[in-house]
Amino acid sequence: MARMTMKLRPSRPFAGRSLAGRLAAAALVLPLVAAPLAAFAQRDPVYAAAREAGQVGEKMDGYLGYVTPPSAALKAVVEDINLKRRALYSDKAQAQKATVEEYAFTSGCLLIAQTRPGEKYQAPDGSWQTRTAAAPQRDSRCL
Repeated sequence: MARMTMKLRPSRPFAGRSLAGRLAAAALVLPLVAAPLAAFAQRDPVYAAAREAGQVGEKMDGYLGYVTPPSAALKAVVEDINLKRRALYSDKAQAQKATVEEYAFTSGCLLIAQTRPGEKYQAPDGSWQTRTAAAPQRDSRCL
């Protein structure tokens, strides 16, 4: 008797989709990411003071960046936050069958949109901007 075997392929909801489609799918889970990211930042007064002073800001790639040369203490805090973000993005990206870079970029879109007036963020041209009451400049791929 012939034996039938069936190969199962893992579900890949992002496979075959355009970047915009993958970003849209990833955006569905971003609310689950925003709260943990905010919790990382709120725990450290060095980070909070640096953000308020415009020394750090949100980058397009989903990580924090230095607007001005950082102190050793600030550098340690920001590196720790970025490592935690990377771990979170990795877990969420794997669950969504996306790359870490895709997930981080989509998170960057959301985090820049959530900046408050006076805070720094990276514009699509790479320059550092100060958020006003108007919407921030974001990459055209942001939803």
